[in-house]
Amino acid sequence: MQLSRRQFLKLCGGSAIALGVSDTLLAQVVFALEKAVKGNPAVIWLQGSACTGCAVSLLNTVHPSIKEVLLEIISLKFQPNVMAASGDQAISAIEKTAKAGNYYLVIEGSIATKEDGLYTIIGERNGKGITMVEWTRELGKNAAGVLSFGTCAAFGGIPAAKPNPTGAVSVRDFFAKEKIKTPIINVSGCPPHPDWMVGTLAHVLSYGLPKLDDDGRPLLFYGKNQHENCPFRGYYEEKKFAKYFGAEGCRYELGCKGPFTNADCWYRRWNNGPNWCIQNAICLGCVESAFPDALAPMYVNE
Repeated sequence: MQLSRRQFLKLCGGSAIALGVSDTLLAQVVFALEKAVKGNPAVIWLQGSACTGCAVSLLNTVHPSIKEVLLEIISLKFQPNVMAASGDQAISAIEKTAKAGNYYLVIEGSIATKEDGLYTIIGERNGKGITMVEWTRELGKNAAGVLSFGTCAAFGGIPAAKPNPTGAVSVRDFFAKEKIKTPIINVSGCPPHPDWMVGTLAHVLSYGLPKLDDDGRPLLFYGKNQHENCPFRGYYEEKKFAKYFGAEGCRYELGCKGPFTNADCWYRRWNNGPNWCIQNAICLGCVESAFPDALAPMYVNE
């Protein structure tokens, strides 16, 4: 069930209503909503080598709703999946926003660098295709901040998995090579939870850069180990391991990567609360920089 903005703010003002997210996150979202009334910051959302799963996940946000995010928290100037404009009009929206300055850049997907970036083209300029490499370089230099949404943008993800034919790299690695100093926040996950994206946006707009871990991720969401907080941890201590999916016991011997994963999926849960990966299957460690090659490789040499 979605809430009106008035209902949402009223509930946030209550003492014990969490609505599936932490009290800290609620406070940040409310503050961002109130602050946004004075002028929504511009956001340009680019999609590189990705499956669009991060955008779909964000569209599933419930508290606040995606309408509140787009119309009251931010001013989304470009996003291929939700914008009405296309062609020259859409590209013009990017260029006008960049010229005006004071914008945030969201990048979904990794950046394909081989063949001069021709694997990913976003629009045209003077009859020539503009690559993701060009857009990231041009917009990244002058952005107020960059949010890498999803593991592909944060760490390279599946497109950068071996053998990586397109030369896909993360935003962080691309910036390092280009010597771009704009601050980056990694909101990893394949895809990230809607709360992680909305909450990070709210924190940045309200308070600035949040506290980050060594991988550049907000500690608010990635600060605790999955295994340490797993409801099946007791089975692990008893050395009682499930032999097949659906069986009672810890899922470690089925390939669960919870011990190597830091995210609050165990607390936040997915699909507005009813389930999460380990409940139904196993953790693949999709939020980690080692995903997928070191945790769930696409290819292995026999």
